[in-house]
Amino acid sequence: MRFGPVPSQSAAGAILAHSLRLNGKVLKKGRVLDQGDVQAILAAGLDQVVVARADPDDVVEDIAATRLAAALVPDPAAAHLRLTPAVTGRVNLNAKRPGIVMLDAGAILRLNRIHPEITLATLAPFTRVTPRLLVGTVKIISYAVPETALAAACDAARGAIRVQPVLRKSAGLVLTEAPGQKPALAAKARIAVTARLAQLGITLEAVRIVPHQTPALATALQDIPGDMALILTGSATSDLNDTGPQAVRAAGGQVDRFGMPVDPGNLLFLGQQGGRPVIGLPGCARAPALNGADWVLERVACGLKVTGDDIAAMGVGGLLKEIPTRPHPREG
Repeated sequence: MRFGPVPSQSAAGAILAHSLRLNGKVLKKGRVLDQGDVQAILAAGLDQVVVARADPDDVVEDIAATRLAAALVPDPAAAHLRLTPAVTGRVNLNAKRPGIVMLDAGAILRLNRIHPEITLATLAPFTRVTPRLLVGTVKIISYAVPETALAAACDAARGAIRVQPVLRKSAGLVLTEAPGQKPALAAKARIAVTARLAQLGITLEAVRIVPHQTPALATALQDIPGDMALILTGSATSDLNDTGPQAVRAAGGQVDRFGMPVDPGNLLFLGQQGGRPVIGLPGCARAPALNGADWVLERVACGLKVTGDDIAAMGVGGLLKEIPTRPHPREG
């Protein structure tokens, strides 16, 4: 692409680089100048104007953005994304369903290395999204880019972004009450968990409140409906063999993980029972603020298997904002 000042009388067919105000008339940048525009520029006393001209092997910005977006999302319906029409070299990718963002980060890095004016910016991997939320944006920074670079970018990141939709549509919640616990604590937990699930489009089918004892919790777990079972104990889980994990085993299930390197959220446990996942929520889940349990819940709700390695990897970036009502703050 050629860019710079040219004599005004020879600017027809070029792309205006900077907006101009001419005796009450506005010519916006990016406009392809016609002969009438040239006459208006000359009439305003401007003998030169800054323009851009695409070379024969260049692709203009809107066409380039449209092609790159189509390569990134070849099947928008399957990727649960909506692609906007290109405007000033930009195409936005918006979520169509609740879910989490799935990316090929290596492919996106390769794309962004090819040419500094061919770009894709996205949300972080596994970010929770709701319908219409902006997931990524393609932006062609200049008015035109080389065909060879555009083709390489399309090849580098083909199919590299999608939304993994929520697949588990219902959940059951079992709350335990420890001796001397205030009744308001259970109500607070129910409200917070209901709101978390609603953000994912998940229905809380039932809530059971039982004494903080393994047999009672195990019985409730076997009985409660839902595609997922959530447990929030009145007394914090402090060991792999504490009341909550033991109740999962007593109900015929298994516990795969206790503890996570995300704070708040350390005291989470994860397992399965009756063919469905079981998440033991940490006490911080009674508050609406983001905590480690959200990251696990979102992936499980979207049908992903969450491994020990997955949870271990959450430690990078896992130091989250402190919850003001936390009984034992990180810093006194």
